[in-house]
Amino acid sequence: MTSDILISEGIGGSAVEELKSKLAVRTEPDLWKSADKLKELLPGCRALIVRNQTKVTAEIIAAGSQLQVIGRAGAGLDNIDVCAASNAGIVVVSTPDQNSISVAELTLAMMLALARKLTVADRHTRGGGWDRQCFVGTELYGKNLGIVGLGRIGFLLALRARALGMNILACDAYISPDAVAVAETQAQLLQLDDLLRQSDFVSCHVPLTPETRNFFGYDHFCRMKPGAFFLNLARGEVVDEIGLIRALQEKRIAGAGLDVRHQEPPPTGPLAEMENVILTPHIAAFTHEAQARVTAAVCQDVAAVLEGKAARNSVNFPKPKRPARPD
Repeated sequence: MTSDILISEGIGGSAVEELKSKLAVRTEPDLWKSADKLKELLPGCRALIVRNQTKVTAEIIAAGSQLQVIGRAGAGLDNIDVCAASNAGIVVVSTPDQNSISVAELTLAMMLALARKLTVADRHTRGGGWDRQCFVGTELYGKNLGIVGLGRIGFLLALRARALGMNILACDAYISPDAVAVAETQAQLLQLDDLLRQSDFVSCHVPLTPETRNFFGYDHFCRMKPGAFFLNLARGEVVDEIGLIRALQEKRIAGAGLDVRHQEPPPTGPLAEMENVILTPHIAAFTHEAQARVTAAVCQDVAAVLEGKAARNSVNFPKPKRPARPD
């Protein structure tokens, strides 16, 4: 059965139901696990909607001979070959801002949890313990937060951290010293080495590109304060996990909070055994509010393209450059 729209992951809600009222939509929540089955179902589909688990390679794109638009329910595009899609005349849309608040809030939550040893204290107390002296923490007030990547998420994090009395240090090669984000957060723009040396918390918010792959390595962690914490809620591949593990084992840094990993789901390993590390399963954007906004935005853009209108959040061009399927 031919569908107008194929959804290869667990994406649902009122926006999807609205799409189904107007177009033929096929939802296959586990389709991302099989590239062969995805290629089998794609021919005849005019749109493909994915989250972050579906690898939309050049081969997959070639199988979608009628594709007009690929929708990414999220901000990152590292799982989509945008160049191959553009060469085929296919519009690629994403949702660059819709989950930013949720990611910023989880980053702040991780900072608080690390500073106050919340996860370890919780396990200790549940086990019948009451040793308060083991859980003396540190305040965020007056501490330096180093944000690597002062984009939308970094900016929202900085605003919230400022409300707690933190000082904002930022490193971003693409932001001007007179940018609004810098002025509103009173951020001090620094080179990366200076930021690492001065920060009590370092939070990574850069996209995954060839330049940022394994961007943070052992040498970077050695330049941080011994009592500093590192957080990554961007992409797992921007951190050299072996280097991070070594730095933690050698007590080069005080701890880490990771929502993303090199391999997802990751194998068991040393990070899972460390009490000064908080691990979550890529849930930064997983709030009811963020998912509703993300799903609505991607569905609206996909529907617009299929109706011959321009996409609002296209990353290449707003209308397809390949002939539409004949009626």
